[in-house]
Amino acid sequence: MDAKSSPTSTIFRSQSPSSSPLPPPPSVQAGLVVSPCAACKTLRRRCTEKCVLAPYFPPSDPLKFTIAHRIFGASNIIKLLQDLPESQRIDAVSSLVYEASARIRDPVYGCAGAISQLQKQINELQAELAKTQAELVNIHSHQTNLVALICKELAQTPPPVSPPDHHALDNNLNTAIPQSYTNLFEDSSIWEPLWT
Repeated sequence: MDAKSSPTSTIFRSQSPSSSPLPPPPSVQAGLVVSPCAACKTLRRRCTEKCVLAPYFPPSDPLKFTIAHRIFGASNIIKLLQDLPESQRIDAVSSLVYEASARIRDPVYGCAGAISQLQKQINELQAELAKTQAELVNIHSHQTNLVALICKELAQTPPPVSPPDHHALDNNLNTAIPQSYTNLFEDSSIWEPLWT
């Protein structure tokens, strides 16, 4: 029997793509968004336009929902978001993801362990700061005492002897020479030559 004349081939030829309309792809159907959010993708359910989780768990970041879902569960997250006004939902999701991450890292203490560790670091830094400030006060006190001691020493030492002033010596010499000698030098008749 020829393949062209077989009954099955006639059935397939009768169903050409142009004769029967194909259903639209699931992402274009009414009531569905183009790409499912990370929450619906993880939960394997249809993501509608009214999905409460879609604005806060985008498909580009699936780990965000996985972490929160692992600790709190999808129903608790949905209930929490529905009970909050929209202005507070972004902060609530960030808090849920942070708390879930802390609980995964530290199953016993979770966020309380992280807060306790940070508080311990703050206390240690405050103690170190207080110690440094005390050392600065101590250094400032030593510096003040040293300056006072230097000033006291300078006040007790006698003033240094200044080197002789040559102009003052010349004036003293002029006053020490008697007037008769000075007249003698001024009288030019004495200095006439002795021979001619």
